[in-house]
Amino acid sequence: MNSALKELLDLLDLEQIELDIFRGRSPEERIQRVFGGQVAAQALVAAGRTVPPDRMVHSLHAYFIRPGDPAIPIVYNVERVRDGRSFTTRRVVAIQHGKAIFTMSASFHVDEPGVAHQARPMPDVPAPESLPTFQSRMLAAFGDDTLWREWAAKPRPVDFRYVSALPWEAQRDPSLVSTENNAWFRYDAELPDDPLLHVVLAAYASDFTLVDTVLLAHGMAWGATNVSGASLDHAMWFHRPFRADDWLLYAQESPWSGGARGLARGEMYTSSGQLAVSVVQECLIRVS
Repeated sequence: MNSALKELLDLLDLEQIELDIFRGRSPEERIQRVFGGQVAAQALVAAGRTVPPDRMVHSLHAYFIRPGDPAIPIVYNVERVRDGRSFTTRRVVAIQHGKAIFTMSASFHVDEPGVAHQARPMPDVPAPESLPTFQSRMLAAFGDDTLWREWAAKPRPVDFRYVSALPWEAQRDPSLVSTENNAWFRYDAELPDDPLLHVVLAAYASDFTLVDTVLLAHGMAWGATNVSGASLDHAMWFHRPFRADDWLLYAQESPWSGGARGLARGEMYTSSGQLAVSVVQECLIRVS
């Protein structure tokens, strides 16, 4: 287990400071604000700690309201909206400087039998082991830019292997521009069997590449002086159990952008081709 994954697991071990009130911290970061996937993952941990263990989260709906400050802790207030016979609903508000920076509603469900189908097969893509690491491709993309090369080279908790072009590559080569973005990911260590932990780690990873998918459709990339953006809202549906320490294919597309906003959606498949998670996000994209 690398140091970045150890730190992430530590960040997800929230401090309980009162009934239904939890506190989390952020890693030191020089380039970006608090990562949205971190806030979503920590909020889901807070919600999950107030739910009976026989119920697993099946959906979450979240809004990113204000940028997070990595220099101070984040307080998560959990509201017990409903405790029914089959479903449990929680609302979480993340607070910094006395103001909400993030809100999330999450629904948990007991395990029940039912009809099952999967309409679309997993895309036919190269195996993850045949693809270069994210770090190696980023280092090549940034050339002599010292600050970004330092950011690209640092250890990461999740191993991403891109099938599609990186936005920085498409920025240089218009032939790589695409509305589709496929990437494999996994956490490269044997993790505990706690099902909530694997869901939380998928939520963390889900926010890495969705805005990139919108940028990829336009041949734009972070770091350009005229491009800024952020996640606005985020929704996830968890369909079946999976492990985040096994490879998952994150098949994404951007069906629309306009009015300084862009929409991206994704599907996470297990390596055996089973659809495990569906994701939709709207993001802010401003071009000056």
